Formats: sequence, C-alpha cells, structure tokens
Amino acid sequence: MSLEPSLIEHCAPTLASIKVGSLFSFVSPCWDTLSAETKRLNDQLRLKGVSLRVIRADECRALCYLYREGQLTRLLDDPEVAAFLRARGYTSLCVQDALDTLCERLAAQADFPHEVGLFLGYPLSDVIAFIENKGQGCLCCGCWKAYSNACDAQKLFAKFKKCTEVYKRLYLSGRTLHQLTVAV
Repeated sequence: MSLEPSLIEHCAPTLASIKVGSLFSFVSPCWDTLSAETKRLNDQLRLKGVSLRVIRADECRALCYLYREGQLTRLLDDPEVAAFLRARGYTSLCVQDALDTLCERLAAQADFPHEVGLFLGYPLSDVIAFIENKGQGCLCCGCWKAYSNACDAQKLFAKFKKCTEVYKRLYLSGRTLHQLTVAV
C-alpha cells in the first residue's frame, strides 16, 4: 500500500505550501515496506522543501508527519513560540532536535502533547487557550479549536478544505505527487 494517497488526503495544504505541517495515521503491515516508502518519498519531496517523518509507530500503524522544513524553522525561530516550547522541555529548537523531542513526548504519554498544534501551524494563542480551557469554550472548530480570530480561522479551514478537494481531484485525474508538490 502506497503512502501517496494518504499524503494527498491528509496533507494537501502542506504539499501546496499553505500549511507548515500535517499529521496522519497510516496502517502498514510491514515496517520495512513503510521505511522504504518513506525514504523513496523523502528523496522525491526534499527537492521541493518537504520532508516526511514517522514520529510514532507500533506493530502495524504509523503516525506520520509531513512538513516544510523552511516554514518550520521560521516558526521555531519565533521568540514567543520558542519560549513556549522551551517552557515545555524543548532544549534545542533546531528542526530535527525539536522533532526528536516531540517524538519523545509522544512516546512518553498516551495523549498528544498539546504543543503538537504548533508543528501543524496552529496559532500559538489558540494552543495556549486550548490548554488553559482544557479544550472547552472555543469560538469555532475545524482543523483546530480556535479561541481567537474565529473569522480568520474559518477562512483557513475553508482554504485547507478546498485545497484538499482540488488535490484529490487532480491526483485522481493523473497528476503525480511530485507535480502537486509546490517547490519553495
């Protein structure tokens, strides 16, 4: 089973360079096959500034993270984001080090650490409000629970949905993953 349809279904906004990262779950009966497929896709996607990483896996399911390294670097360089992550134990905010820490935190707890939202491009203010409000009382809900700027969040939700619809249609009509991945 190929990862490509899952990338189109769950990561189109990241492939289109309108979102820093996307997370999806993938069922694979064989770790070696998944590892080879991930390497093949990385060889192809890195040419366009995109990376794919398995961030958690068990016997047959993998949690995969597709991200734009340049966008993630800029996000991690933001002083407010950096302070927030450092307060949660991130000692280095180089992309690979931060992802290693995120992976460690994912392995150490059953629930997702809330800072994962930052790696997906959610606004810091919404991540903080989600934590403070224990996920309750949001203004609107789509890809994330928005606690501020509901209008902007709804526009982004619609943009991501439209992007995914277009990418799915184009992929089914014969466009390749390489053709659909925007270079930076």
